[in-house]
Amino acid sequence: MRCHALIIAACFAAGSAFAQDQGTPNSGADNVVPASLTVASPDIVRPIPRKDHIPRARWDFRPEGRLWTRTTLEALKGHGLPLLTMVPRDMADWCPSYEANGLDKRAAFWNGFLSALAKHESTWKPRAVGGGGLWYGLTQILPGTARGYKCRVGSGEALKNGSDNLSCAVRIMAHTVVRDNAVARKANGRLGGVAADWGPMIKAGKRNEMASWLRKQKYCKLLSDTKPIPRPREITQRLPLEKRLVDIKPAARPLATTD
Repeated sequence: MRCHALIIAACFAAGSAFAQDQGTPNSGADNVVPASLTVASPDIVRPIPRKDHIPRARWDFRPEGRLWTRTTLEALKGHGLPLLTMVPRDMADWCPSYEANGLDKRAAFWNGFLSALAKHESTWKPRAVGGGGLWYGLTQILPGTARGYKCRVGSGEALKNGSDNLSCAVRIMAHTVVRDNAVARKANGRLGGVAADWGPMIKAGKRNEMASWLRKQKYCKLLSDTKPIPRPREITQRLPLEKRLVDIKPAARPLATTD
């Protein structure tokens, strides 16, 4: 009997424990992550910073200057790409480092070139009209020429938009410079390339003025032309060692103290 009583008591205790385990929710303490474990956090995704370098151009003083540069660079890497993938035969006269440059610096040159051309065509006035109503905008384009090269603007009024005018100029040069393999002077000595469509390029004085400015820009300078910054005068004119040693005096020994 005693054995049976013990068995019944054990079964009753086990049943009570099971019921308590099923009916009682886990406390918050059971869900605590041990301090030794680390919870993996997702990697922080950061946007790739955009290159915001604006190469120097002669229209930088204008409020629209940065926009014109961005527009020109975008056009050069689009329909103007043929300009960047070739080296015209007379390019050394305009930009000595062009052949060794990457696409970004080549684009910087053509942007600078257009800004120099616009000085002589319109003095950077986007709404300029010349030739008695024939040529329009920053680079003075004839509407018929714009339509012939399939520019997205083909009227005089539309060519007064600075960005559209420059985009059209890039399209025209991408054809004529590649065709003649020249910025201004073809292999036979005759004028061609940009000079085929733009009047200032026919005049030697204006060509030389433009080329002189362009050759001074960082994107056209050869590394061999880069001069180091001069050292400060006080470093370059130091006294000889033996003369400096004469002025060195030993420090006085401290006086002995008595307790």
